[in-house]
Amino acid sequence: MPEEGLETTEFKEQLEEATEHALEAAEHRSRWLVYLSFCTALIAVLAAIAALESGTYSNEALMQKNDALLAQSKASDEWAYYQAKSVKATVYAAQAAASKQTNPEVAAKDEAEALRYGTEEQEISKTGKEFENEVKKDTELSNKSMEHHHRFAYAVTMFQISIALAAVSALSRQKTVWYAGLLVGFIGLLYFANGFWLYF
Repeated sequence: MPEEGLETTEFKEQLEEATEHALEAAEHRSRWLVYLSFCTALIAVLAAIAALESGTYSNEALMQKNDALLAQSKASDEWAYYQAKSVKATVYAAQAAASKQTNPEVAAKDEAEALRYGTEEQEISKTGKEFENEVKKDTELSNKSMEHHHRFAYAVTMFQISIALAAVSALSRQKTVWYAGLLVGFIGLLYFANGFWLYF
């Protein structure tokens, strides 16, 4: 009978030891799941901010492109107006030259009109060039805004992949998948920072 008591005591010790190991493993696993959850929540917040910034820059690029198109339309109108004034100046100059011998008074009036239209041509040309510069400036701003938009869109994509890998990791209890998700999340973080400053 004493052998049975000894076996029971050993069995109790082994059971207590196994229980301690199981509790430690469960605590370690739950701590890992807390880290995983916290990182996933942080990445989700960054993804939301990146999506908001991406949309903002996309809208800004569209507005700037619209401004460029409006300025282009105004520049085209100015150049058409310039052509009309140029034709009128040429017609009056030709009439002045033709009537100079026969009617000097009419020739003087025609020369004055040709000079007036020539002066107006220069002012219209200046305005047309200003509109063309505005087109160039707005187009460059639109292109830059689209670059910001693209960087934030890449960041959103990387963050979403990272979140998906974290979910797979939580379900499969595989830390390596989580580490891969963290790596993808870090790449997303680089794109996120680049969205503001356009380093690359």
